[in-house]
Order: sequence, then structure tokens, then C-alpha cells
Amino acid sequence: MNEIINLSEKELRNLQLIELEMLIEVDRICRKNNIKYSLDGGTLLGAIRHKGFIPWDDDLDVMFTHVEYEKFYKACKEDLDSSRFFFQDFRTDDNYRWGYGKLRRLNTEYIKRGQEKLKQKRGVCIDIFDYQNLPDEKKTRSRYKKKMFLLRKIMYASVGKDEEKNLLFKAIYSLLSCIPIKWVQETRLKEVNKYNEINSRKMSCEMFPTPSKKDGVDRKIFENYIDVEFEKMQFMAVKDYDVYLKISYGDYMQLPPLEKRKGVMNAIKYSLLPMDEEKLKMEYEENRKENRNG
Repeated sequence: MNEIINLSEKELRNLQLIELEMLIEVDRICRKNNIKYSLDGGTLLGAIRHKGFIPWDDDLDVMFTHVEYEKFYKACKEDLDSSRFFFQDFRTDDNYRWGYGKLRRLNTEYIKRGQEKLKQKRGVCIDIFDYQNLPDEKKTRSRYKKKMFLLRKIMYASVGKDEEKNLLFKAIYSLLSCIPIKWVQETRLKEVNKYNEINSRKMSCEMFPTPSKKDGVDRKIFENYIDVEFEKMQFMAVKDYDVYLKISYGDYMQLPPLEKRKGVMNAIKYSLLPMDEEKLKMEYEENRKENRNG
């Protein structure tokens, strides 16, 4: 079995700076096109608790409502710096198997254990999560979540058929992996769009669920945004970040025990590009200047 790579402190910081470069690009596109986004997960926690990356964190997350995600997808067609970056979802990569987007850094490589055989484009990435309306009516919501669960398992099947140890589940994943991924993705988007116009009380990211948010989050969280400091720069975050982080982490200002201070990437292969932190700051400032003048 391929071994997980443990990055040195210098390599981890290099990885973080590559991810920061991609965040700067997301911010540039969103501000140019009046698109609202927010730092998410450990990235949002890092901004509030550390004013930057959590020291041991090796990934970066942003989130959009579904409406804003679709705006971002369209804006990337015109405004993304395609010499450096690739926006990945099922409409830009026929082999992509997940129900949310990623921004990839070209000329890098990142392979997660269990995903060696996937044909999708690779490279260091940040996750672009898509929060959709969650039906209010209890039975409708239950059916919706069951459909999303099934679609999520079909997407995972190409990994599960190799990684699953239980022989029955392994066989089920093998069968599910034969379902055309394009049909799965189009079915998912059709289901999402069915509830896109309603003003539901809650929203959720069913393609990347977490136990703390299994019942969704109040849609009011996504109504107002502020700028927060992250790596001596300013990026967007939901104004009610305190509510969101308490749902996600509880007492989020409390540091976890030492044994839990580790990243989540689980990569078996990295190929990184050297990054100049000062150049990234200059790029950020130039973007801000252009957006003010534009």
C-alpha cells in the first residue's frame, strides 16, 4: 500500500502558499464580478483564531451558495488565469467524480490515497463547496437527502470498489461504479435546481456532509458577508461566522489536543512549485487596486 507523505515544515508552508495563491485568484474573480463567497471549515477557523492558516493545516476551503457558485463557474470561463489554474467540476472535467468544485494549480501534482486510478485532472487544489437549499417539508427533505446520499455513494464507487474491505460493500461499489458519472452529475444538478428558487429555512452541502451540519445551517448565515484577515490579507467570510463555527467546532477558540493537530490531505504523491510569499502579497494588492479602479 502506498504510504501517506508527511510533509516537512518547509514543504507544508510551500503547500499553504500554493493554496493561498489560488484563494487570491478566487477573491479577484469574485470581487470583479460581485460574487459572494466565504472562507469555510478550517480556513475560516484559521482566519478567526490564527489570522491565517492553522499552523498544521494542509488544505483550504471556500464556500458559496448554489446561486453564487454558478456565477463563479461562469465567471471562470472568462476571467480565470488559465495559464496557472483550472476550475474543476463535472462540466469542465468529464472524469470528475465529486459533487463540488475544486480549483487546481497547474504544473503541480497531488494524489490522495485511494484515488490513484481516477482519471480526473490532478494537482494541488482548494475545495469549492456549494451550499444548496434544503427542503423545509420533513418528508420532502428526507427524500432529498436519501437521493443525495445515493448519488454521493455512486460518485465514490470508483474509489470504494478498491478501498472497501467489506466484500459485500466492495461488490456493491463495483456495480455502482458502472453507472455513467455524467448521468449521476446531471441528475444531482437537476435535483438541486428543483429547490433553487425556494426560500427555505436551511441550506446544506449534501455532497460533503459533516456530522455537525447533518441538518443543514440557517440560510440567514449566508445573507451578509464581511472581510476577515487571513495571512495579512483580507478575504470574504460570512458575517455570522461565530454561529457557523460553533455549529462546526463547538468551542472553536480552544486548541485541539496535540495528537489531533495534523492535516487531512492524506496524499501519497506531491509535486509542488516554489512560492514567493512577497510576490503573492504584491499580486493581492494589485488585484485590489484593479478592482477599485474598475
